[in-house]
Amino acid sequence: MQFKTGDKSMAGIKYTDGRKRNIKVVKRFSIANLLVGFLLVCTAGLLIRSAPPSKLEQVRSAGELRVMARSGPVSHYQSPLGITGFEYTLLKGFADELKVKLVLNDEASADLLHSNESPIDLASPSALNPTNTKQQLRYSSAFMDLSLQLIYNTNQTPPADVKSLAGKTVLVVSRASVPTALQELQQSFPDIHWELVENVEMADLLEMVELGHGDYAVVDSAIFDIHRYSYPHTQVAFDISEPQPLAWAFAPSRDKSLYDAAQKYLAKIKNSGQLAQISSQFFDHFIEVNTDDALMFSIRFDKRFPRWADTIKAAANQYNLDWQLVAAVGYQESQWIPNAQSFTGVRGFMMLTPDTARELGVKNLEDPVQSIFGGAKYLRYLLDTLPASIQGEDRLYMALAAYNQGIGHLDDARALTRRLKGDGNSWADVSKAFPLLAKQEYYSKATYGYSRGWEPVIYVKNILNYQKILAFKESQQQLRIATSLNGDSLNLTTTAQEKSAVEKLNQLRLSSASSLSFL
Repeated sequence: MQFKTGDKSMAGIKYTDGRKRNIKVVKRFSIANLLVGFLLVCTAGLLIRSAPPSKLEQVRSAGELRVMARSGPVSHYQSPLGITGFEYTLLKGFADELKVKLVLNDEASADLLHSNESPIDLASPSALNPTNTKQQLRYSSAFMDLSLQLIYNTNQTPPADVKSLAGKTVLVVSRASVPTALQELQQSFPDIHWELVENVEMADLLEMVELGHGDYAVVDSAIFDIHRYSYPHTQVAFDISEPQPLAWAFAPSRDKSLYDAAQKYLAKIKNSGQLAQISSQFFDHFIEVNTDDALMFSIRFDKRFPRWADTIKAAANQYNLDWQLVAAVGYQESQWIPNAQSFTGVRGFMMLTPDTARELGVKNLEDPVQSIFGGAKYLRYLLDTLPASIQGEDRLYMALAAYNQGIGHLDDARALTRRLKGDGNSWADVSKAFPLLAKQEYYSKATYGYSRGWEPVIYVKNILNYQKILAFKESQQQLRIATSLNGDSLNLTTTAQEKSAVEKLNQLRLSSASSLSFL
């Protein structure tokens, strides 16, 4: 049977049935799509959740930044404040930026950076083998450039260039530590006697040149900057290598999150000038008192000291100290600036550490009165705490050295002095041993490790010189009082105090020939 197109009843029936079936298919298709989409979303979520955290996230989650580093004068060492050092300050700043704790590891190997479960997150240049190539690790931006420098004794004529060293002896450290640039020089200039010195550090080479045990030596620029005042007869002739960057090393993985964070931090402290300030803190030293320093001291005495004179004298009186000694310590520490501060954490008139201030009851380090009384109290504590075997002026000298470097490093220096057959109770002997604690041969065996041991020697000498200048000024003042009623002539019937002032002035004039030639 055929149906006509115009037969609405049958056509309507067929049309209606087809539409219902299509609706059911659409409904089934839509539900299927929703189920597939839901499963895809869930799967994506699971994939995202199962992806390993980035290196930066791992560090933050662990709460630690683990760094492979070897102790030394540029990297880190023990101070009265605890661990300090140029690179340590940078690393601590980076850890603080990440809001995590800094953990130093001096036993790990740089090869562990390549491990997926490495116990270290980055490596300091102090712990890297100089033979490692840049392709093996990813390096941050440089935070310091080091050059190899030729050092000579100033009693000799400085050489003009490398060629002029022909026939001379140049001291270098053992081959295991010799950088590639120096090895190339040795090959290019065989006429020079390159003497490889075993089991020493570059600082030892400076001492050898100072003592005339070698014509010249090669050291890196940072080592010379740190030790240059310990060896006053050594000087740089010229650089013998291009500057080499010091930088942190990271694993060469695709994950650059921690590396990128370090790059951002280093750029920040460079642009703000903080990096330059930290570098200055560790590589620019105070020097011994000379004519110019004495002149500046006199100027500051007139301008700054009167404001603090009464407080200093009151503190000295309370703790049974010479007020000129307390004033000299205050000048050495802060130049009598009440809000002075350093990047090592000490600040204030007497530059007390936060821990020491807390023990002394000093609540505000920048309050000059609290700082002056706290400093006087601490100096009295050191004088009273030293062993009874240290007597006379030696007791004062060692108390001052402990004020500067901490009682622990002083104990190390005294122990080293005894080991070297010296007198551990004599500052004359201890002051010779103290600088040795900057050498690995000695600080590696010391209880408190590395110390910038030349600093307390200069520190004590400076304070004694400043104390003498103050005593000289006081005696001049008393002499003016004694002669004021008689013009330029001394009244021979003046008081015993006035006569004592004249005698003291004469003594100071006699002693000035050796220790105060600038007066």
